Amino acid sequence: MSRSKAIGTSAETAVVRALRTHGYPHAERRALAGVHDLGDITGTPGVCWEVKGGDAARTASDNQIADWMAETEKERANASADIGVLVIQRKGVGAANAHRWWAYTTSAVLAQLMEPSVALYDEAPIVPVRMLLADLTQVLRWAGYGEPLPEQLEVPA
Repeated sequence: MSRSKAIGTSAETAVVRALRTHGYPHAERRALAGVHDLGDITGTPGVCWEVKGGDAARTASDNQIADWMAETEKERANASADIGVLVIQRKGVGAANAHRWWAYTTSAVLAQLMEPSVALYDEAPIVPVRMLLADLTQVLRWAGYGEPLPEQLEVPA
């Protein structure tokens, strides 16, 4: 296995472990799908996950993040998923704490998750939004993805 592939495998495995403890018990690494990549993790219906690790992730520029976000969107479409999420390893945060790695989605996705009835305008800017993976999993679960949140964490209607 090449060094690059080993870094990717390690990062994906860390994210799967984090997802399993944050409401996605069926998360697992996805086998490679070639040209029509479907994302790195499966077992999370409606959500397509792209994972980046190693030095490239820890030192990624804004342009690199934008490129990876575009890649995530293509994979989301290929997988026919509702939501695409890019997870990036943070500098100084190891695999055991992958729940503290950065998770990126778009402002439009976050708005829809928080309030599904909100109509988004075509001219509204769609920009990347970054938060901790653990925080995004909570928002996703609140919106109906993954395992339900415990009652004490549910937001009243």
